[in-house]
Amino acid sequence: MQKFGFIIHPIDVKDVARKFAVASRFPDHVIERVLPLVPALTTSHITGVQSLNGAKAEGWFVSVPLTPRLMMEKLPEAKVIKRIISAGRKAADQGAKIVGLGAFTSVVGDAGITVANNLDIAVTTGNTFTAATALMGIEYAAQRLEIDLSRQTIAVLGASGSIGKACARILAQKGMQVTIVARDRSRLEELARLIHEESGADVRIETDLSAAVRSAGVVVAVTSAMEAVIDAGDIRPGAIVCDVSRPRNVSKAVAQQRQDVLVFEGGVVSVPGQVDFGLNFGFPPGTSYACMAETMILALEGRYENYSLGRDLDVAKVREISALAEKHGFKLAGLRSFEAAVTNAAFEKVKAQLHLQKRKTPFLEERPVGTAYGGKTP
Repeated sequence: MQKFGFIIHPIDVKDVARKFAVASRFPDHVIERVLPLVPALTTSHITGVQSLNGAKAEGWFVSVPLTPRLMMEKLPEAKVIKRIISAGRKAADQGAKIVGLGAFTSVVGDAGITVANNLDIAVTTGNTFTAATALMGIEYAAQRLEIDLSRQTIAVLGASGSIGKACARILAQKGMQVTIVARDRSRLEELARLIHEESGADVRIETDLSAAVRSAGVVVAVTSAMEAVIDAGDIRPGAIVCDVSRPRNVSKAVAQQRQDVLVFEGGVVSVPGQVDFGLNFGFPPGTSYACMAETMILALEGRYENYSLGRDLDVAKVREISALAEKHGFKLAGLRSFEAAVTNAAFEKVKAQLHLQKRKTPFLEERPVGTAYGGKTP
């Protein structure tokens, strides 16, 4: 039996009440003051993970009871990393030989490197398979909507981060029209040079997120923002938006006001076997986030080694983890949007909007905003 752990944390103070009902009796600000005093705790035992080749695995969710705001704004970075290391050691005490870092525990500090250096077991952020499944989801959505991705501008928000950078590089290698978006222009220019050197592609650079979203037919949202950065009025009709981030980058208002766009959560994966997570994190039975799945895949493969760490993902590993996922039976589990499955009706509504656009502007060409690598503007 292979063994793994996965570190989770509450996305919002209200999530604490899902584990501790008594928390619902107190105001949010009181709970937020108490959370830094609560040690890491084993939240549930994960059973029933079984590969297509018969290998089995079990694991444990271990909670770091800190919200993104506490981790990124309120507490010293060193203290947060110490708490994550403590959670990793608790997973090791359960028998785990590899531990995955979920949500903001994979963002703090140096993206898992310090954590790995202070544990006696392997560590991964799961970002490699997250990048892979985000791209799989975009291709699936484009097929359902009969969209030619090569004719679309694809904006990658948070392109200076590990997942965004990997997605931008792979999309550029496939010949797509890519706009890379982040606040730090110098980091974007560095990425643009890298992409040009390895694939010959010229990507566009944009620091205005809203402008990039409005001009894109496809958006990959992977920023580390703690609040929604894409509002209902930002997305152009008929667009595809893959929101990988947790907390979400896309406002919930989009689900209520925009039936003419397709927004889905990146990285929702079907897990082989009769898996029981022992915890309801809002997904249908038998499915998980891709970052969780990566940890399980590596465990089933017996690859107890540090895998997805730091700010740069190995593009070759994106292909490798995709092959390992197929080997063991992990698959993209359709698409989900705001806690619900994307229905055939939803696809048809967006497809109808796309056909309407084509009738209105049959000769409309993509006009991406931003500065092209090399200094030319479109």
